[in-house]
Amino acid sequence: MPTESKPAIILENVSVRYRLPSERIGTLKEYAIRLLQRRLKHREFWAIKDLDLNIQQGEVFGIVGDNGAGKSTLLKVISKVLRPTTGRVRIYGKIAPLLELGAGFHPELSGRENVFLNGALLGYSHDEMNQVFDEIVEFSELAEFIDAPIRTYSSGMYARLGFAVATAHQPEILIVDEILSVGDEAFQRKCTDRIAGFRENGATVLMVSHNLDLIAGMCNRAAWLDHGKLIHMGNAEEVVAKYREGAH
Repeated sequence: MPTESKPAIILENVSVRYRLPSERIGTLKEYAIRLLQRRLKHREFWAIKDLDLNIQQGEVFGIVGDNGAGKSTLLKVISKVLRPTTGRVRIYGKIAPLLELGAGFHPELSGRENVFLNGALLGYSHDEMNQVFDEIVEFSELAEFIDAPIRTYSSGMYARLGFAVATAHQPEILIVDEILSVGDEAFQRKCTDRIAGFRENGATVLMVSHNLDLIAGMCNRAAWLDHGKLIHMGNAEEVVAKYREGAH
């Protein structure tokens, strides 16, 4: 945790509401007919409700909670993938979101071509990606396959290249959603070490994981979400202990 307390992420009274059909509709045609006839009935579902959060620069912050607690929705709001229904989100720094590894990969392009494509989607120039290309290949351990089409990659290879590209440059704010569960144990260790390196160099890291030992060991503070509401926030080990007591 840094000595200077400067904000990296501030959420003020943030809520996200989804409108879900209250009955199952089998086809798009049926949906369109009901929409035109104004016969569609919806129910409201609040994925996040009245959430306040203040994460400091250089802090490693964890989010814990059961499936459906609102964790991934929260990360999407902070990453600006999703706009909140109400409330305000303020971000101080450039974000690198690891929400879905290789989300911008094209299956027919080679690994090499996808490195530059994915880098561009993350906001980096061709020259910037060229400077880190060899390091990406080395980290991903895919030198033999870098010129093969991505569609020939296994899911583990896909994830390794996605992580290597997304973390090739040190971000100011790194957002990690369960990606440390991909690949074999040795590669998971490499991922953890790289994130620890970012932390040591002053990056802010926000991470969601079902691996509670990882949250307790890597994070300064953590928050426990349940049905979109903040149950407890504080020291990571303390929050993990309370979650284990209360949720299981």
